[in-house]
Amino acid sequence: MWSFRAWRRRRILARIPVDPELWRQVLDSLPILDGLSAEETGRLRERCVLFLHAKRLTALPGIELDAFARLRLAAQAELPLLNLPELDWYRGFHELVLYPDDFLSPQKHRDAAGVVHEWDAERSGEAWQQGPVILAWPGIAASGGWDGYNLAIHELAHKLDMLDGDPNGLPPLHADMRLQDWAAALQTAYDDLDARLEADPDAETPIDPYAAEDPAEFFAVTSEYFFSAPDLLVEAYPAVYEQLTAFYRQDPLARLRRLQVEDPRYRAAVRPVS
Repeated sequence: MWSFRAWRRRRILARIPVDPELWRQVLDSLPILDGLSAEETGRLRERCVLFLHAKRLTALPGIELDAFARLRLAAQAELPLLNLPELDWYRGFHELVLYPDDFLSPQKHRDAAGVVHEWDAERSGEAWQQGPVILAWPGIAASGGWDGYNLAIHELAHKLDMLDGDPNGLPPLHADMRLQDWAAALQTAYDDLDARLEADPDAETPIDPYAAEDPAEFFAVTSEYFFSAPDLLVEAYPAVYEQLTAFYRQDPLARLRRLQVEDPRYRAAVRPVS
């Protein structure tokens, strides 16, 4: 049966080819893509083209947004969706705004006594409900390694979380996933992290303490770790890793372990993985 969606997809991909050398440079610049199969990198390349066709990248003065930079950002944005069905997971927004540096964001909070507190907080990224994603370019440039940090994945995880409404750490789960399992795994881990910081605000935590801000940030931070430090996440909170594996339909830890066995660079340069 003829499909307009499939026809339009083929047409976009035919009209916007990716230079093979440029794609190789992008792959070489992003260690978190190492170990993907040829089929997976081919699919990722296509999804990058579709992402850049659907989303407007607005670079503020001070940013050189060339073809390499655009494609490198798109590859990080699309990695979480690589094995998910093409169901417009990034719907509800059309623009990514790129700042040359961290920015001040107005914040407002009403405390238990009803007093409203307002202040400006320094941010490297924000995802707005029914609005754009804002990213500081130094954070994008620093992302892509196996170090537990990825600004694009973090902010776009918020967009996945917002698909069902306000961000609360619960994206739309697949039909074969159980809400009870998700809630038990993430809430238990969130409570553990929060308790550690309540006992000692300067405690050495197994993942970034920012994850304890609220359940939405916990999902975003653990999504970062899932793709960029899966060994640290599974060591700290294995049940969370299991749920993210079910949601993203990927197993980055298996890929990292394979790289450490097969690639001498990984045996020498990346922390040991059990």
